[in-house]
Amino acid sequence: QESQPLSAQTQPNEVMTAAPMETDQVTAPDEARVTSNPYMKKREDAPQDDAYNNKTSIKEEEHFSIELLGMYYSRLFPHSFLHNWLSYNSPSLFSRREFSFTKESNQGDEIYLRYQSFGTAAELKTAIIKQRPHKIDIGAVFNFPPKNHNAIDKSNFNTVQRELVFDIDLTDYDDVRHCGCQNALICHKCWVFMTMAIKVVSRGLRTDFGFRHIAWFYSGRRGVHCWVCDETARELSNEARNAIVSYFEVALNQNKSVDLGGGMLHPLLRKSYETLLPGFVESVLPMNGHGLLADPEKWKELLHTLPPAANAIIEKLTEKFDEDGDETTPEDKWNDILKHVTIFLKTQSKARGKSAKLLSSADKTKLEHWKYETVLKHTYPRLDINVSKMQNHLLKSPFCVHPKTGRVCVPIDERKVDEFDPLTVPTLGQLQRELDEAYSKDKAPGDGSSVMEEDWKRTSLKESFEYFETGVLAGMKKEWRRVKREEMDERDAAIGDF
Repeated sequence: QESQPLSAQTQPNEVMTAAPMETDQVTAPDEARVTSNPYMKKREDAPQDDAYNNKTSIKEEEHFSIELLGMYYSRLFPHSFLHNWLSYNSPSLFSRREFSFTKESNQGDEIYLRYQSFGTAAELKTAIIKQRPHKIDIGAVFNFPPKNHNAIDKSNFNTVQRELVFDIDLTDYDDVRHCGCQNALICHKCWVFMTMAIKVVSRGLRTDFGFRHIAWFYSGRRGVHCWVCDETARELSNEARNAIVSYFEVALNQNKSVDLGGGMLHPLLRKSYETLLPGFVESVLPMNGHGLLADPEKWKELLHTLPPAANAIIEKLTEKFDEDGDETTPEDKWNDILKHVTIFLKTQSKARGKSAKLLSSADKTKLEHWKYETVLKHTYPRLDINVSKMQNHLLKSPFCVHPKTGRVCVPIDERKVDEFDPLTVPTLGQLQRELDEAYSKDKAPGDGSSVMEEDWKRTSLKESFEYFETGVLAGMKKEWRRVKREEMDERDAAIGDF
């Protein structure tokens, strides 16, 4: 269908537009467009990599279907959480928030509906239950309700705020994942990269920028999303967002290596190294992890990443590790390398006389940075920077369901991030069974009447949803009350009402 002028479109809240790609801008043509998705057409041809790391195919019907999705939206989806959170104690903010729905047509094609907006939690709930979107994306808060955007001149339709968001995906770690997983496959061994990423980004956001209201969510498949909800974060300009992302960014060169260059090491990277080192030693070095120092081929490869000026170290440690009966563990080997580098640098600094082979300043810096570059290459967060740079950027809604796994995008308790297991996150099929079991017990003879409670509290969603309610939302509500009291005090002082 051809694109129409904005003024000619008649149902702005039902427009089928281009897919909510990560680079969507407000000024993109508001076209009615349907795109083919073979996966949605032929579920029996589901790709093998949706089976995670058990190497067996899990048919999508077992954990995701339109009927199961309808059950989830009507009985388990926390509409009130979403409304309370995104209102920020201001109904006007919620009514000007953009939602985007992705649906499936009867022909199996994907339909994208942008610029949805709702005045109340009840309106949101009604729309979600009726539409049954396979995916829900959340965008910015605009200066007008997005559903009315056709009636507004494009030049006057602008974003006013949006959470600072981060997207981290395991596919960006494929060059350092040596557990057998690639692309959409995940396992406990490679999920540790997400755990370490959460620790580094959270520490930086809280300590270096002073943000307080930070929520992490599982993406439902192979990554995590971070939402920074402080008012100062929501009101950041695109330029400020770009600056924060650049602060966190560590670029990989053409060889997929980190090059920290010369000069002093940035404090963020030094602190990140300290945060990442335990996970690097425990999960990246040994054979039961990613095997970086687990066999001769691997440790020789790592040794040769030392700069040429350290050839003496390479030769000495190669001879040591190659000895018959060498029983040094991967951790021992790592500590040996660091010890020899330290000794080498001290020796060079004390060298005297014309015959002394002094290190150049550049070689000295390369050796000093080597341990940082090695750890950061394998474990430092690999951010999708385009997701974070723009206010008007759509990101998958928390609490929705990933259609290729059937798993819920649950909150991750930052305090227990080491305990989070993506492979135990409930699927829709599992949740249906849990509800059936809970209600069958309620109807058991002699059970008597039971106190009614929200259905999600009867399922394995209970712990993660309660964490969001008490660990995330409660903190924001406390902040809103404090701000409200301060505003009232200022008003009373202005009019002399003490």
